[in-house]
Amino acid sequence: MKKAAILFSLVLFTSVLFAQRKKQEKKKDVVIVTGRMLSQKDSNLVKDLFFDGLHEKLVMNYPQAASSFSKILETDPANDAAMYELGSIKFAGSQLEEAEYLLRNAVTVKPENEWYWVLLADIYKKSNKIDKLVPVLAELTKIAPDNEAYFYDKANALLLLKKVDDAIAAYDEVEKRFGSSEELSSARQRIMMQQGKSVKLEEELRRQIAANPQEIRNYIFLNEVLTKAGQREKAIEVLNKAKQIAPADALIRLALADQYKALRQFDNTFIELKVAFNDPNLSIDEKVRIVLSFFPMFADMKARANANELTSIMVKVHPDEAKAFAVHGDVLFQERKFAEAKEAYIKALKINDQVYQIWEQLLRIELSLNEFQQLVKDGQTALSIFPNQAALYLYTGIGFAQTGQHEKAVSYLKNTLDLETEDKEILMQVYSMLGDSYNALKKYKESDQSYAKALEIDPRNSYVLNNYAYYLSLRGENLEEAASMSKRSIELEPGNSSSEDTYAWILFRLKKYAEARVWIEKALGNGTGSNATQTEHYGDILFFLGEKEKALEQWQKAKSLGSGSNTLDKKINEKKYLE
Repeated sequence: MKKAAILFSLVLFTSVLFAQRKKQEKKKDVVIVTGRMLSQKDSNLVKDLFFDGLHEKLVMNYPQAASSFSKILETDPANDAAMYELGSIKFAGSQLEEAEYLLRNAVTVKPENEWYWVLLADIYKKSNKIDKLVPVLAELTKIAPDNEAYFYDKANALLLLKKVDDAIAAYDEVEKRFGSSEELSSARQRIMMQQGKSVKLEEELRRQIAANPQEIRNYIFLNEVLTKAGQREKAIEVLNKAKQIAPADALIRLALADQYKALRQFDNTFIELKVAFNDPNLSIDEKVRIVLSFFPMFADMKARANANELTSIMVKVHPDEAKAFAVHGDVLFQERKFAEAKEAYIKALKINDQVYQIWEQLLRIELSLNEFQQLVKDGQTALSIFPNQAALYLYTGIGFAQTGQHEKAVSYLKNTLDLETEDKEILMQVYSMLGDSYNALKKYKESDQSYAKALEIDPRNSYVLNNYAYYLSLRGENLEEAASMSKRSIELEPGNSSSEDTYAWILFRLKKYAEARVWIEKALGNGTGSNATQTEHYGDILFFLGEKEKALEQWQKAKSLGSGSNTLDKKINEKKYLE
């Protein structure tokens, strides 16, 4: 269309130049251009500006092109060709009111020009001014009476305006001029549907099916008519007849699936969907939409299993579509099949690594699987593509912290804070991890400040309360405050052996050995019973309760469980507690 418009302009201007030369033979100093007397100087200026405008438009330098055509109209306000070209630029830039103004002027200057009217029609379609569109299309039917599309557009526009009688008359004119067609039958069926003439429409569709039983869309439309009339069983009968003719047709299968779903016949629904999903011609977007509709039902194990099977079909039928693998990964993630979900996401990213959500899901899975080295590697790759995403810095920072690279962890976590200032969940995680990493770096002031900020955001976060309290106890600082935070973490998450161990250790540091024993025994009872640190702590507490033989047994057990510190060895060898 753009090429046609440019070609038309060139032809138009060539004819103007020819007219100019004819006039110049009679009068050298004055020429006529588009109804206005121009001097030779202005005429040459218009010509130069027009060709400059066309050139800039061809190379897609639209602002400069628009400037050239605007300058023409300053010199020659009635230059319809410049109006058209400038209007087309305004239209492409969605400046619809300006485009409309220019084209209304253009058709006034040259009402016989078909392309001017076509662009004006496009403007009205885009701005949804259907009432103004109808007379434009009527004008086009007069200018180009052999163009069937203009007549159809006019009839459709009348139908949109709910001028049903006028629309019927317009469709009758189409048939009179161009004969019957499937498109015309469909248009008339839409009118009957709009008029609520379902019985008449059903009769018409059944007649068409009998005349042409291979035309599948008539079955689909009849199904819609019967459904709207509340006759789902009849609709299923019609669709099953269509299925006999085209058993692999995805549209028939989807229509049947909708009917069975409405009747709560979910097994039949799934049977039809499986066939539809095996059709490579059914768009991947439609398949994705259907799978996503299962997500609200994922509390039902059968719904999850069905969605999994459908996405498994998708990745086989569409092996080159990243969306197929991404949605398959989402379903597996919902099923908590993290390793399989990770594999699906990796395949999706190999096809298209420009989808941010897939990267975030992949990193989240690697974090949940404790694959911290891979988390760092994939996090850095993701950040090379999406350098301004706070969540990517957070996950990568966590990966660095969990692999003992705390300086890098701090750097990435601080980058997260630079990018995210609103999401409280992310901010809480960042400050919590900064507390851990600063503590590992022995930057205790920064660590305490970070934990305090995390608790300002979420005072009920048991993880932060526990860690903050534990690190304070290791340093022997603010032990009463640490005990309060530790006890609070246990109240928020009863039965957590790690929190119980922390509380026991703080009580030990406060020399409350009897209470400490109660809580360390709870920790060992609620845990796996094979935690070396907790076992060593139990020995320490027993030693100060005077049960030195039992203390030695616990220290020896802790060593057998993997604790290999020099301090523990000295405790065993010297049979006494050492800091």
